[in-house]
Amino acid sequence: MEENMEGMMMNMPLRISSILEFAKTSYPEVEIISKMSSGEVHRTNYRDISIRSKKMANALLELKVSLGDRVATIAWNSYRHFELYFAISGIGAVCHTINPRLSSEQLVYIINHAEDKVIFLDLSFIKLIEAHLDQISPHIKFVLMCEPSEVPDSNLPNVICYEDLINSGSEDLVWPVFPEDTASGLCYTSGTTGKPKGVLYSNRSTVLHALLASVTLPDSFAVGRKILPIVPLFHANAWGIPYSAPLTGSSLVFPGQSLDGKSIYQLLDQFEVFSAWGVPTVWFGLLDEIKHKGVKPKGLGEMIVGGSAAPRSLISEFEKMGVTVVHAWGMTETSPLASTGRLTIPYTALPEDQKIDLKMKQGRKVFGVDLKIVDDEGNELPQDGENVGNLFVRGNTIAKGYFNNEDASKAAIDKDGWFETGDVASIDKEGFLTLTDRSKDLIKSGGEWISSIDLENCIMNHPEVENCAVIAVPHEKWYERPLLIVVPKAGCMPESKNLLEYLEGSFAKWQLPDGVVYEEELPFTATGKVSKLSLRKKYEDFNFKKGKNIK
Repeated sequence: MEENMEGMMMNMPLRISSILEFAKTSYPEVEIISKMSSGEVHRTNYRDISIRSKKMANALLELKVSLGDRVATIAWNSYRHFELYFAISGIGAVCHTINPRLSSEQLVYIINHAEDKVIFLDLSFIKLIEAHLDQISPHIKFVLMCEPSEVPDSNLPNVICYEDLINSGSEDLVWPVFPEDTASGLCYTSGTTGKPKGVLYSNRSTVLHALLASVTLPDSFAVGRKILPIVPLFHANAWGIPYSAPLTGSSLVFPGQSLDGKSIYQLLDQFEVFSAWGVPTVWFGLLDEIKHKGVKPKGLGEMIVGGSAAPRSLISEFEKMGVTVVHAWGMTETSPLASTGRLTIPYTALPEDQKIDLKMKQGRKVFGVDLKIVDDEGNELPQDGENVGNLFVRGNTIAKGYFNNEDASKAAIDKDGWFETGDVASIDKEGFLTLTDRSKDLIKSGGEWISSIDLENCIMNHPEVENCAVIAVPHEKWYERPLLIVVPKAGCMPESKNLLEYLEGSFAKWQLPDGVVYEEELPFTATGKVSKLSLRKKYEDFNFKKGKNIK
């Protein structure tokens, strides 16, 4: 066999810091706009973001943050949070974005499991951490993301002001060079049973994801165009926007914590944003405000929808306004972009109804991602649009396991190295992906996952509950909401209020079921499992306000 001949090309490690360096020199004046909690608007640009990121990087080094250390953020979308994305990973540390919407139990677990060394906090999350100081390391340093004059009194130990810290660092820094597979980011997914699992990104995977996203969504990442990332920076790296935008010279408008329809409309209109990214819940609020105003925001030409599927009516209404709606699908484990629904020729020439039919799907895979569907025995199924199977993915931006979790890592990867998504899907001959179910009975509410099994396991400990099931019921605003179905023990009839209170200690408020119904017995499959298919069918028209089916 002939020896492999290597090409005579340089091999430079892919590093996240190079993205910001490129933006600083190629797009120095492109604006980064932030709506602050005070209501004021802060303006900066890629040049100044680069300078401040270097100062913060040097300040972190002075705090003895070193290669591989986890530095956490619990913050809204703003220029400071954006700076941290580069300052932390630029020195080889790991940017650990924490979702503040998780339950107290999950929050504490994540901080301890990640062994965070420093936590950056927006002021609105101080009380969230104060309530759990006795459960986390006393050595963690807390950086409050504000001006010195805004630092409030608190019970937090080891407190540092963000602006004091950044001003203590020198801008004289050459970003260190390290192997491109060096860890860069850590996101925990709540879309699982049991404890949250950490997805550990690398510099290489992140840069590749930024490149493929900018190629796949060229209209979004056009030089000088403004993007409004409503998707939080703490949610799967805001779908990769923090990296793709500076790579392509796109301007960013950060909304802070004001995510209601009126606030979003104002930002879109004031800054003439072209592309806005978020979950369907946000778009319902925006649509209501558009109807109230009687006109769409100036400049809005595109909406990227992820987290959960957008209803046909929502897509149709925005398309009629001249706003292109693009479905994107992925998960924390896929960096997250894995497929997009942007229509290309010849699909753009189809009648409107047929185009919306395609936009309702999850789109086609992006470059660098492979998809397959298999049956329950692991046999690959034809991609003909008719066969439905368990969806697996692989690629350079796909997780090959979970951070410090060997058992979960082994369970997630098949014998050929493909990642099991937990979704059930079909793929047609033209490559369009359609998700039809979820094998693990997860509930997708407002772009966030809720584990039905975790809810069931908890409520089964209630002394008056014989059996139970939690299912997803369609919801116009939140896409899905959990319904608790209870079989009481003989002679008992627990009140729904008491059952929900029983769950409150282990789950966030938004994870709690919106309703409780009672059955004498649950339906079972031939293998002795509760038939959730039957229950979903029975309660598919359940009205949470009336507490009964609306048929």
